[in-house]
Amino acid sequence: MIQDYRPALRGLMAAAGLAVWGFAAASEPRHGIAMYGEPALPPDFVSLPYANPDAPRGGRIVLGETGGFDSLNPYIVKGRAPYSLAPLAVESLMGRSIDEPFTLYGLLAESVETDPERTWVEFTLREGARFSDGSPVTVEDVLWSFEELGTRGMPRYWIAWQKIASAEQTGPRSVRFTFTEQDRELPLVLGLRPVLKKAQWEGRDFAASGFEAPIGSGPYILESFEPGRSLRYRRNPDWWGQDLPFNRGLHNFDEVTVEYFGDSSVAFEAFKADALSVFRETSAAKWATHYDFPAVRSGAIVRSEIPHGRPSGMEGLVMNTRRPIFADWRVREALIQAFNFELINRTLTGGAEPRIASYFSNSDLGMAVGAPAEGRERALLEPYAADLLPGTLEGYALPVSDGGEANRQGLRVATRLLAEAGWRVEDGVLTGADGRPFRFEILLPQGADAMISAANIYRQALARLGISVSIAAVDPAQYKQRVDNQQFDMTSFLRSLSLSPGNEQMLYWSAEGKDAPGSRNLMGMENPAAEAMIRGMLATDDPAEFQASVRALDRILTAGRYVIPMWYPRVSRLAHDRHLRYPATTPIYGDWPGFLPDVWWQDN
Repeated sequence: MIQDYRPALRGLMAAAGLAVWGFAAASEPRHGIAMYGEPALPPDFVSLPYANPDAPRGGRIVLGETGGFDSLNPYIVKGRAPYSLAPLAVESLMGRSIDEPFTLYGLLAESVETDPERTWVEFTLREGARFSDGSPVTVEDVLWSFEELGTRGMPRYWIAWQKIASAEQTGPRSVRFTFTEQDRELPLVLGLRPVLKKAQWEGRDFAASGFEAPIGSGPYILESFEPGRSLRYRRNPDWWGQDLPFNRGLHNFDEVTVEYFGDSSVAFEAFKADALSVFRETSAAKWATHYDFPAVRSGAIVRSEIPHGRPSGMEGLVMNTRRPIFADWRVREALIQAFNFELINRTLTGGAEPRIASYFSNSDLGMAVGAPAEGRERALLEPYAADLLPGTLEGYALPVSDGGEANRQGLRVATRLLAEAGWRVEDGVLTGADGRPFRFEILLPQGADAMISAANIYRQALARLGISVSIAAVDPAQYKQRVDNQQFDMTSFLRSLSLSPGNEQMLYWSAEGKDAPGSRNLMGMENPAAEAMIRGMLATDDPAEFQASVRALDRILTAGRYVIPMWYPRVSRLAHDRHLRYPATTPIYGDWPGFLPDVWWQDN
């Protein structure tokens, strides 16, 4: 039956500008797996299309991060572990190509096999796969890692593990997972799970924070570190996977050092003083005005702009709807109306960046902004029409101000909405029916300069409505602890979204576990319609249905008015040492994890 409509589906995907999805006729071991259809690269591919297989190896790159770390276990809730540790030192069964929406190729696993309905998946380990201490990666390590992560690791691992009916060894190097429900993405999710060494944790509490790094099988070994300040990784000369096609042209530096700074301004000064090899500039205004220093003028530092084709995702200020003052959508809309984006954008970026219009904007998965839902999108939403917020079906768009400081139109709308929600101004103070004033705190991490500046401008606007706002910029440890435990009113929010959204959407938006420590559902939303759209995305093998489900989800999230959106960059801006190079062919995801430092090299 699938074969009958396959040509039509290809036409639909081509018309939508999405990847063409096909279907495997029967289960057999494969070199890779795509969310839908066939991997773009054949079994005998030489290297990833955005890697340079002839890149020279050697040299050193120094990266900068803000904040700090107090743990070396990146897979648990406790502590703050460095982001760099997992991708540099630990591997998964398969690796992701960032030049395809969602396709994996064999890494620790030499093959992957699943049935057409994807009710199970089987991985076969490569015979030569080794941990950095020389011991083999075994099926026992895989089974232990998946269960330990699924029961004691970060919440993002829990959902997938709950869908595993059985996990068993099926051969000397093979392991099979059978699922409890239909989920086309689950084989890929499991393919990306980190594989840890079971023997390292025997007799120890895996969930306890500490300064012992996991023994991994990746290209680098953590050679030394200074808690909270720096890490030094050395490329393992005996790395088992250095000659795999997937790894050709990757991991070229002999040494990767990561230095930590209190905020981005200090990191930028360190970069100017030649203490860092690369600086990622997130401000378009600073990119235009702050790079006229001697090293740039002499050519010792060059500036590169990396394009991308990924969705905008969502970045902004999120409202915690667990707090009663944010429970009413009219209040949330009022706060969005009072946020003078045009003024803030002009002040902080020179107006160079576009505003995020919806969660999947800048892609074919995004809703039609301001337009009513039609066709299959509407059909998916209509069963939930009675509970959908205004604008979901009818169309929703963010307000646009004239850019003036007064923002009279936005504040007038906000005043009306607040009154409808039961708030009144008494002696200059916005007050509820219970006599309590409308006041809240914006929690931000130290070093988030742009967000802090935006919050200060926003606070002045809210004061005109009689709303009292305090801004708390706290150290990274306190910030993480408070956010993990939902101890905030409003805080900064960032969700980078892909061209192949899947199980992670349940982590972001589902009610299950929303009040648990470390929940990714920061707004605390409970929306059965959103969860239904996600389940539809995961179950369908029809590309048109998938696209309609994502667009419907986009409508629910955007009209939910949970986040006050900021801007998104059309390109990534990297200033770097002139001896650092990257391939001329860049992937569709652009400067995405897996690009820097993976495909870069030093050319002396």
